[in-house]
Amino acid sequence: MEFFISQILSGISVGGQYALIAIGYTMVYGILRLINFAHGDVFMVAGLMMIYLSASMPLYISVPVVLILTVLLGFLIERAAYKPLRSAPRMSVMISAIGVSYLLQNVALYVTGGQPTTYPAIPFISKPVNIFGVPTQWVTIITPVMVIILVVLLTMLINHTKVGMAMRAVAKDFEASQLMGIKINSIISITFIIGSFLAAVGSILYFTKYPTVVPTSGAMPGLKAFVAAVFGGIGSIPGAVIGAFIIGVCETIIKGTAFTVFSDAFTFALLIVILVVKPTGLFGERATDKV
Repeated sequence: MEFFISQILSGISVGGQYALIAIGYTMVYGILRLINFAHGDVFMVAGLMMIYLSASMPLYISVPVVLILTVLLGFLIERAAYKPLRSAPRMSVMISAIGVSYLLQNVALYVTGGQPTTYPAIPFISKPVNIFGVPTQWVTIITPVMVIILVVLLTMLINHTKVGMAMRAVAKDFEASQLMGIKINSIISITFIIGSFLAAVGSILYFTKYPTVVPTSGAMPGLKAFVAAVFGGIGSIPGAVIGAFIIGVCETIIKGTAFTVFSDAFTFALLIVILVVKPTGLFGERATDKV
């Protein structure tokens, strides 16, 4: 029983961290119809920045600085790599996203020399705690709570503010929103800023639990978060969150069995099944093209 509780707690924690990354994917897709393949690498860069900044300044300063720098990185990526291609074919934008992903990985490789770096211990959230007799860390408990709070705040922003109304309008009809005077570029930048902020928060929680950071650390969590977004219905924030929790729990349970080597394969097998059975995902809406 203790082993089962440990697996469930760990799965919920990992799922929450995937959820924070998946929200960035689903928000950008909802507005731009673009899969931002560099999003997982923004998550990795946030982890590296925390390592280097915490070595030269106190954590209570380095944590907010990392959040600000990650937000700035997301904003610069959008302005430099995506904004100039606004009217270009969708394939061009996708290639640009892949290019940004490899650029961030290679810059990280140059900075770190390819050597694994150790994430600093964040006070309180890295401390051990017992839950129903199962030893774990506070980050395991804090992660789902943090995810719920952030999702509620984000939902309130989208449903009850002018910025949120503009985001919903742009997601519904890009061209019509532009004709109605909505500042498209500003709304897109805000979307990238929110996604990057959530990725930075996710990196703090994830690397506290898995403290080794390498230039490819964002690749697999990023891909799994993308699968979670597709599983829940890409473009749907609640769907991305629920999909991430399901994937996190299932992956952790598989790791506790004799089939642990298939834990990553399960995620992508699930993606194939979802695309075949229900391409729109759990909460996705089927889009119809008007002729």
